[in-house]
Amino acid sequence: MTKQVLILGATGQIAGHAITALLDKTDDHLLLFTRHPQHLTVTDEARETVIKGDTLKMDELTAAVAQADVVYANLRNPEIEQQAKNIVAAMDKSGVKQLVWISSIGIYDEVPGKFGEWNNEMLGGGQEDSYLGTYRKAADVISASDLDYTIIRPAWLTNKDEVEYETTKRGEAFKGTEVSRKSIGTLVAAIIADPAKYARKDLGVNKPHTDGDKPAWY
Repeated sequence: MTKQVLILGATGQIAGHAITALLDKTDDHLLLFTRHPQHLTVTDEARETVIKGDTLKMDELTAAVAQADVVYANLRNPEIEQQAKNIVAAMDKSGVKQLVWISSIGIYDEVPGKFGEWNNEMLGGGQEDSYLGTYRKAADVISASDLDYTIIRPAWLTNKDEVEYETTKRGEAFKGTEVSRKSIGTLVAAIIADPAKYARKDLGVNKPHTDGDKPAWY
């Protein structure tokens, strides 16, 4: 069945890989929602519709969600908690259930050992108004909803041209230190294609065998 997939933050790098995977592996129609449409390159005009909008403006967001069967949020913003609240409200209003949400490694203090200490130092673990603190609040909004959400917590991201990843569940210790953006984009496409398998899951995602005190390039 062809789906209408709304991609919020469509100019993001992970979103770019997800768009490629969705175009290659599905017949879905993609609604590319962004504040900066000039930065998008449409490769299939029959299957990609660009929507200029802002997730902090409820009228713009609600109008876009009303067209969708699935919402994939690829956002990075100090106001991400409010964005999460807006998205949940818009999806509830339109009866859209499936949400794929990109979050961050470390929001649950789930990263063990020296890498966990390094990650907290870099991202402000334990501080309510830090990067991790704001992303934790946003994830809590999503997980408290009745949506069929999938939260993705990627390891530190690389631009390697590879698809190689493993996952951990919420409550399990995070593995590895890095993962490619292409891997995350490919996983997003897989989740959209098989929503029941991933419904109400909260996944850490890493490349296997990349354990260490910090990512290899630091």
